[in-house]
Amino acid sequence: MFKSVLSTLLISVALVGCANQRFNVAGEVTDTTAAKSEDSQSFFVNGIGQKQTIDAAKACGGAAKVGGVAVEQAPMDVLLGMVTLGIYTPRTARVYCKA
Repeated sequence: MFKSVLSTLLISVALVGCANQRFNVAGEVTDTTAAKSEDSQSFFVNGIGQKQTIDAAKACGGAAKVGGVAVEQAPMDVLLGMVTLGIYTPRTARVYCKA
C-alpha cells in the first residue's frame, strides 16, 4: 500500500514539473506537427545565467521555412534534474519547419 502511494506521488510530482515554451514564427505549430530537429540541451544548476542557441534557419534550410521553435522540460528531463538534485537540468529543444 505504501509503495503504491509513494510511486503515485513521485510520478505526480515529476509530471507537474514539466514546462513548455513555444515560439510560432509562421502559422500555428500543433502537437501533431512533426519536429524537423530535436536536441537535448545541457544546463547546470537550473540553467541560471546560462543560454543555448538554436539555429532554426539551418535546420529548416532557410529562415523563410521556419515554422516555430519549442523548448520544454520533458518528464525524463525533470527526472534527471530530480536525481541530480538540480545540478544537471537538461531541456529538450525542437525546431518545426513549414510544410
